[in-house]
Amino acid sequence: MGRLDGKVALISGTAGGMGRAAAIEFAAQGAQVAGCDMNVEGDAETEALVREAGGVMKSFAPVDLTDEAQAVGWVEAAVAEFGGVDVLYNNASVARVGPWDELDFTEWRRTMTYELDIVYLSTKAAWPHLVARGGGCIINVGSVSAVRGASFVHQHAHGAAKGGVVAFTKHLVVSGIPHNIRAVSISPGMIRTPATSPVIDGPGGPLAHLIATTPSRRVGEPEEVAALASFLASDEAPYINGADIAIDGGITAITP
Repeated sequence: MGRLDGKVALISGTAGGMGRAAAIEFAAQGAQVAGCDMNVEGDAETEALVREAGGVMKSFAPVDLTDEAQAVGWVEAAVAEFGGVDVLYNNASVARVGPWDELDFTEWRRTMTYELDIVYLSTKAAWPHLVARGGGCIINVGSVSAVRGASFVHQHAHGAAKGGVVAFTKHLVVSGIPHNIRAVSISPGMIRTPATSPVIDGPGGPLAHLIATTPSRRVGEPEEVAALASFLASDEAPYINGADIAIDGGITAITP
């Protein structure tokens, strides 16, 4: 018996990193997983890993969730495949970081599209199905960059977008009251993924500084984020609603 037995979970960005870890974890806990990504090959690999472990997953890649029609299409296809929606895990995003002096408006808008608009569009598409189900849970991925700056890399647009995600989550709580829909956000610190590995491990990278300034003295792993998400999505967490939960090794609890 898994904590997510009988639930249908829609997880975005499942081709690798935290999304792949979430698909594997949710399926291992008994959920039927509807995944999507722009990366068709990577998402197929995730689906194969889930199925080899005895889980249930259907990949709907390629899906560009910044396009409203494609976001709706993903949700509708998942509902047709599995019969409904219990959990929406808005994991997918594309971060843009770099020096403030080099951040032009095009990159700013692109970041808002791929980190904030993407959450709105998937949530809007899934909402009526959560209502029809009689309730459910929305999990949005924020970031510790929403509440603090980082000296090792400039994250103005990324932090602003993720701050929007965290705020959006809290307003969803109000809208969800009549429908028994919970909404929570997870704000990771530095997690080792294919996207962050070059930053963490590259020549002259900030790994030593990160470890020295993080109370846990290491970076996080995708599986740790996935385990937290599966708990929040489960019936073991009915009183957790509107919370933004940092999973960052303690870095936001201290002054660097």
